[in-house]
Order: sequence, then C-alpha cells, then structure tokens
Amino acid sequence: MSEVLNNMKTRRCIRKYKEDPVPRELIDRVIEAGLYAANGMGKQSPIIVAVTDKETRDRLSKANCSFGPWDDTFDPFYGAPAVLIVLADKTLPTHVQDGSCALENMMLAAHELGLGSCWIHRAKEEFETPEWQEWLKSLGVEGDYEGVGHCILGYADGEEPEAAERKENRVFYVE
Repeated sequence: MSEVLNNMKTRRCIRKYKEDPVPRELIDRVIEAGLYAANGMGKQSPIIVAVTDKETRDRLSKANCSFGPWDDTFDPFYGAPAVLIVLADKTLPTHVQDGSCALENMMLAAHELGLGSCWIHRAKEEFETPEWQEWLKSLGVEGDYEGVGHCILGYADGEEPEAAERKENRVFYVE
C-alpha cells in the first residue's frame, strides 16, 4: 500500500497532548501541505494563521469553548501547543470546501511527521466576533474571511486510538 493511502487509513484524531512545543520547521511543513490542497478554480482562497504563543492560544481556546456546551474550564484544544487556524475567502462559492481540503491535507501531513492533530470546529463563530476580526486585522489580514476550522498540533500524550470498524453499505456503483 502506498504511504499516502496508509496515512489516510492510520491517521486518528488526538485529544490529549504533551506540553512539548512543536518545532517551527514541522509546523511550516504542515502548513505547506495545507497550501497545496485542492481548491475551487485554483483561487487558493484559504489562509492559515499559526498560533504557538501560549497566551493567544489560551484566549482562542476560551473563545472556542464559549461556543460549545462545556463549562469554561474545558480546553477544546485538548492541551495542543499549536493551533493552525484555517480561514477562507467567503466571497468564493467553494470557500468552505477549499478550507476543508486544506485542513485534511494538514492533518495527513502532521501524521506523516509524527505529530498528533485534530480538526476543531467553531472557527466560523469565533471569527464572526469583533474581537477576533480585529485580531486578524492586527495581523494584516485583509478581506472577507470565514473561519473554517482549527488544526490543533502536538505530540500525542498516550497511544493513538484504534480505528473504528468501517460501516457497510456506504458505496454504491452505477456501471
């Protein structure tokens, strides 16, 4: 089996991370995979914001938590030291799909590099708030972007989960 197919079959979402920082060169390789993701009409609508600053990461975690069903002590980033935020130009009709492809590429690249990852939702809600829109502007992000998701990264704290059995009757052929 090819390495790509093997990575697709063995990658799992990690929900417990060590505090160890992820080296910048590994983050850059994960981001590069996201930038090469398939995208509608070659418009390359997704942008990626890499957050490794603990204070900012923790503020983002609290904001994300506020849109979920948890109490404010829960960390929806599961202790991951790096968060890659994927946003996409919402003036394009394929922006959500484009951002989704970038997230999947990044999770596969992370797995290949020995990193744990997980797609965390609620980026749309976060980046609709004035606080986080201003934050993007402070970084120099211009345009009408929608949050698609977060790719959290780090080193797994424990064993990777086993794959669930694949459900039957999910493929139909028209020949």
